[in-house]
Amino acid sequence: MQESEGGKVFLIGAGPGDPELITVRGKRRLEICDVVVYDHLIPDELVVTLPDRIEKRYVGKQAGHHSLPQDEINALLASLAREGKKVGRLKGADPLIFGRGGEEARFLKEGGIPFEIIPGVTAAVGAAAYSGIPCTDRTRASFVTFATGHKAKDTSVATVPWEKFAGCEGGTLIIYMGVGEVASIVGKLLAGGRKASTPAAVVERGTHSTQRRIVSTLGDLPDLVKRENVQPPALFFIGNVVELAGQIEWFGSRPLYGKRIMVTRPADQAQDLYDSLRFWGAQVMPYPTIATRENVDLKAWGKFRKIDRDKRWLIFTSENGVRYFIHQLTEIVGDIRRLADYKIAAVGFGTARALWSLNLKSDFVPSKATTEVLASELCEKHDLEGAAIVRVQGNLSNKKIKESLAEAGAEVLDLEVYQTFHPTWPEGIKQKLFETPPHIITFTSGSTAEGLHKILGPEEAREIISGADAASIGPMTTKVLAGYGITPAIEAELHSVPGLVEAIVKHYNPQLSEK
Repeated sequence: MQESEGGKVFLIGAGPGDPELITVRGKRRLEICDVVVYDHLIPDELVVTLPDRIEKRYVGKQAGHHSLPQDEINALLASLAREGKKVGRLKGADPLIFGRGGEEARFLKEGGIPFEIIPGVTAAVGAAAYSGIPCTDRTRASFVTFATGHKAKDTSVATVPWEKFAGCEGGTLIIYMGVGEVASIVGKLLAGGRKASTPAAVVERGTHSTQRRIVSTLGDLPDLVKRENVQPPALFFIGNVVELAGQIEWFGSRPLYGKRIMVTRPADQAQDLYDSLRFWGAQVMPYPTIATRENVDLKAWGKFRKIDRDKRWLIFTSENGVRYFIHQLTEIVGDIRRLADYKIAAVGFGTARALWSLNLKSDFVPSKATTEVLASELCEKHDLEGAAIVRVQGNLSNKKIKESLAEAGAEVLDLEVYQTFHPTWPEGIKQKLFETPPHIITFTSGSTAEGLHKILGPEEAREIISGADAASIGPMTTKVLAGYGITPAIEAELHSVPGLVEAIVKHYNPQLSEK
């Protein structure tokens, strides 16, 4: 059969949970796809941060429940490829280790569909490294065995010879998908001669900040799983390497370890925040409640070209304004030299930092990061009579600042360079939010608070917020939160993303501020 023209499927291993464990090749392939078909256990960040141009298809495979049967997933991949699309099939961990990637690849091969297999860090290797349990060790284990504990409903599927594994004492046995069958598996291993005192451990949610490692013995594993209410995804490690767990621990020592932090910032601006929170040990929950798109007002830009007054100001009240303004300036008007006659005002440190990253230094930053204070202090400290002021803004900007500046004698040009809207979360993402709710919710603008209530509705928003600490980037955001009856547990002293992260770290680790 001839290969389909143009279309191709990439079977991509997403890694076991930490989004940074996807391979460079896997990430690059994702970014060139037309559509991404993804499972339940993939890191949400990999899907949420995809450009809007990429279609997202959720097939939601969970333990004991498939949103879409495997044969329909196979057919979907082939159908999309035959339409000429580049298809990213994003699978948890590694596609070929208990991931049914081999079945999908065979189906594509038989149908003449071009495909590529991009391996990923499998769950056993990832959980081993992040929990401090080596798969092999020169003095304790010279081989490692991966086995599935899941009982196949299809009797034609090969079963695991547990009794034979019982005699393999010189290595490490790692069991996937065994939570529901642990008592039966342990019973067979003991019946086959494995000692009840054999070191054993269970690692729940491996590579996540909220992962849990519990060390035990083989004989005690079933009771431990029941007593500790262990839930999938979890892996069992059986063998003498478990004795090293406490000796090479590294992952759980960071200040925000164990904290799930919901980030409501727009996905295309949030990477620095994701990275900073992960650096301190948090599990990032990417739930953007606002998004932005460029707005080009050619009429306003025409007026901008004609400004020729001696006193000229540019006022930026958001990082988005900086980003879209500079892009449009170079595309429509010319290069950055056109700003030589302008003084620049920034509403706060974050906006000033965005300007500085483009080699533009702010001439004025108010004492408090609000538009009201910006307007009043600018009028108080500078003569604005007869000045031409370009107010760079979005569609939701505060209109009062224009009134204050006009009262001071300035002529204000509103230049709307972007629009803010409420995005739709990819399918399956909302379900996870309520399965594992956040400990902390970050709000980087008043719009993010409004967006959360718009997307979830009042009741669900109240449910999520009631069990979490709200973290506000500054007083303007805190004011909006108050309108929803929310009092932030944390407010950044420095009104910027780095300042917000610093405030969160210090809130949960007061001793750090004493050093």
